[in-house]
Amino acid sequence: MARHSFHISTDWPGLRNDVGTLSSENFHTKISIPPEMDGPGIGTNPDEMLLGAAATCYIITLAAMLERSHISKRDLQMTSEGIVEVEKGVITYKEIIHRPILTLGPSTTKKDITIAEKLMMKAEQSCMITRAIKGNVTVSVAPEIHM
Repeated sequence: MARHSFHISTDWPGLRNDVGTLSSENFHTKISIPPEMDGPGIGTNPDEMLLGAAATCYIITLAAMLERSHISKRDLQMTSEGIVEVEKGVITYKEIIHRPILTLGPSTTKKDITIAEKLMMKAEQSCMITRAIKGNVTVSVAPEIHM
């Protein structure tokens, strides 16, 4: 069994509405509470970070599955939406919706399209981040395929 560790450093100099920093080997950004939650909205926030983790995991997983299945893709782009509810002062991350747009190559067959459609749904179930939040956050996929 292989194990991997990932490391993040944070610095939070003040109270609730201050601005901190988040750093890793590959990035450095400011962090604060988003304006939707009465924060300063500087840099990123936990809600965007969770959405970013789920989105990057999904799109990388999908790209790997397409490659292994020899599906000729010209382009793969995606928007993702995170839905957070606030009820009686309790904030709950409810849902993530991925909207991938896959553009296939000119030599694509009908069979390739069928496989690509299945992979676009399967990638969500195979993603490590989606598996980690399963049972707490609903994750769905609304895929598009273009030629």
